[in-house]
Amino acid sequence: MFRWYVINTYSGHEKKVKTNIEHRLYSLGQAERVREIVIPTERVVETKEGKKVQSEKRTLPGYVLINMDMTDDARWLVKDTPGVTGFVGGSSRDNEPVPLSQAEVDRLLRKGMDTARKAVRAEFSQGETVKVISGPLSDFTGEIAEINAEQARLKVMVEIFGRETPAELSFDQVKKVS
Repeated sequence: MFRWYVINTYSGHEKKVKTNIEHRLYSLGQAERVREIVIPTERVVETKEGKKVQSEKRTLPGYVLINMDMTDDARWLVKDTPGVTGFVGGSSRDNEPVPLSQAEVDRLLRKGMDTARKAVRAEFSQGETVKVISGPLSDFTGEIAEINAEQARLKVMVEIFGRETPAELSFDQVKKVS
């Protein structure tokens, strides 16, 4: 019976482990034992030098999900793959890996969600000096007072007429001052 399991890997080796398992499955004639191997990721929008860049980010570094028929041969094949440290959730009594429930699988793979969650990661830090590159305050410089990563916005203290004034700006309206 095909169930979902979690494999523990060396962090940063998830893609290599996936490729190695797929290669071993075919070379050892066990390809029918595994339906799918998934590295859980999410789309991330980053702001780099004032431009939005989309990339993939691993949501569970060091873990790979596998949908497989757990036989002794298939378990041995996966466990002995270079980069794999073992299955997650094995009981101490018989060392049998524990499969995930369907709710856990859906949550980990983010199935059933209407819109993909977009995480925004800023390359800014509080107290850093930035230059405004667009909008009515273009060409002003200021210091970052607050960062709101969820809304991709910054509160920048800009000096106008000799007074510090807070300005609410989006990540793509500013760039770091070198």
